[in-house]
Amino acid sequence: MHLSDRVTGGFFAALGAAAAYGGSLLPPVPGQQVGPNVFPMVIGFGLIACGLAIAFGVGRSFEEPEEIVTSEDGSHAPADALPPPVRHGALKTLVPPLLLLFYAFSVDMLGFIPTAAIMVLATSLALGGTWRTAVPLALVAPPAVHLIFAKLLRVPLPAGLLPMPW
Repeated sequence: MHLSDRVTGGFFAALGAAAAYGGSLLPPVPGQQVGPNVFPMVIGFGLIACGLAIAFGVGRSFEEPEEIVTSEDGSHAPADALPPPVRHGALKTLVPPLLLLFYAFSVDMLGFIPTAAIMVLATSLALGGTWRTAVPLALVAPPAVHLIFAKLLRVPLPAGLLPMPW
């Protein structure tokens, strides 16, 4: 366990506690089961849970077995003995701001679901995901988020060219 994990987890837990406390101060809307106070509280409790999981290393293996790989000449060596693969980190750093610009300029025209699907697909592929995992994620996550926000929390989202039947 590294000190940075404990600090990061503690920060997330404190941020979550602040969000949950702030949400509890918001007045509920009369006649609605789910008001504006619920969303910050749900996010806050989620941040607290994630922060504690990071701080205490839940679901993390601390003893990683040494990986043995075969080099180009056929010899076996530990993975850290081989030169690191060439990565294109500079290009990946441009993905989030470019996707935010894309979202800002296209969500009103295309709608939330198609725009979010493109963003999820691009982000998944940029982070090293395969098409096999990125496409189902891009097809399932945006409609699920749309249902949660539009139906449960009653947050209006742009319909765009493809209004959803629900």
